[in-house]
Amino acid sequence: MFGPFERAVAGRYLRARKGERFVSVIAIFSLVGIALGVATLIIVMAVMNGFKADLMGRILGLNGDMSLFSVSRSIGNYDDLAATVRHVPGVTAATPLIEGQVLLSAGSYNTGGMVRGMTRAGLRDLHEVSDSLVAGSLDGFDGNDAIIIGVTLAERAGLSVGSRLTLISPNGAATPFGTMPRIRAYHVVAIFDAGMNDYNSSYVFLPLPAAQVYFQMPDQVTQIQVMTRDATNVQPVRAAIERAVGDSRIRVLDWTQTNNAFFGAVTVEQNVMFLILTLIVLVAAFNVISSLIMMVKDKTADIAVLRTIGASRGAIMRIFLMCGASVGVTGTVIGTVLGIVFCLNIERIRQFLQSLTGTNLFNPTVYYLEHLPEKLIWSQVVEVIVMALSLSLLATLYPSWRAARTDPVEALRHE
Repeated sequence: MFGPFERAVAGRYLRARKGERFVSVIAIFSLVGIALGVATLIIVMAVMNGFKADLMGRILGLNGDMSLFSVSRSIGNYDDLAATVRHVPGVTAATPLIEGQVLLSAGSYNTGGMVRGMTRAGLRDLHEVSDSLVAGSLDGFDGNDAIIIGVTLAERAGLSVGSRLTLISPNGAATPFGTMPRIRAYHVVAIFDAGMNDYNSSYVFLPLPAAQVYFQMPDQVTQIQVMTRDATNVQPVRAAIERAVGDSRIRVLDWTQTNNAFFGAVTVEQNVMFLILTLIVLVAAFNVISSLIMMVKDKTADIAVLRTIGASRGAIMRIFLMCGASVGVTGTVIGTVLGIVFCLNIERIRQFLQSLTGTNLFNPTVYYLEHLPEKLIWSQVVEVIVMALSLSLLATLYPSWRAARTDPVEALRHE
């Protein structure tokens, strides 16, 4: 498409000579703008992908892909029901549990919290907790006097393995003097770090028999938590569970029903950010138009001479297309490399900036996560590259067309 003649002339025009520095400076700014726009797009999309994937993995890892509830708010035959669910294709685990809200108290520290009563085997299946123990072990998770807490709660309340944590529930026994709250202290047997500040600070785990005693639910649970092989395709598994259970009193809710609004908002924000940051590349493309128009005005006499010695309009157009495309392609390549390198080292960069400034750049109490996640999706990187190259090439069309339309007679009349 581009012959040696066009490449030679375009390369000569891209090398600024005396008196042409201003056009060259505009071209450099255009290149820098495209590079920064492409790098910013890649970095932001990778961070938002990582945020979504990490958040989704942790939320589903702790809450399960779906849950079974009873319209009566308690499930009696939970062992048989869990066994039925485990035999459904696509199900990897079905864990009966009791969940209830309490007040957590340790010395002068008090906060609201969520109690989950589970068997030791069920807690082992909850890998976000069982695989992230920072102190203690699951060996002592039995009886009526054991509790597992999060690392943030342990730090705020000054607790360690062997300490006592008191649970207070307002749903106590009725007396002539009113309802007396239920108060019970438990020994901490393990401390976990789930990677989410919300869970680390407010979730505690009791053995299932202890939770049944505390919440006065003998031989009952509040739900059955279900894990599946593919969380992104839970609807067929949910339908299969409903058919296997065959009980209209049991409701099956998957994560798309309970958390869909949250993940939908993240997806919308991701798309909006892509459109907003695309404007950076668009502005840089307009700079390419400006630099090319100025180059065409500056090279009017050269264009006329080239036309008189036999250069066709197509050759002139290809020369300036190459000039603009060189800026766009170079900026896109630099921006892509810069964005990928930044993404692959984003946590190291955050730690360096944090130590340099002495500030917390990613507060876990605000962002729920305790590190800056990133997930490069190469198809999105390709989309960014194609978008940047397309805008850059489109920006060269009009100035190149104007150059090709130059009349050599008119251009040389006053020379």
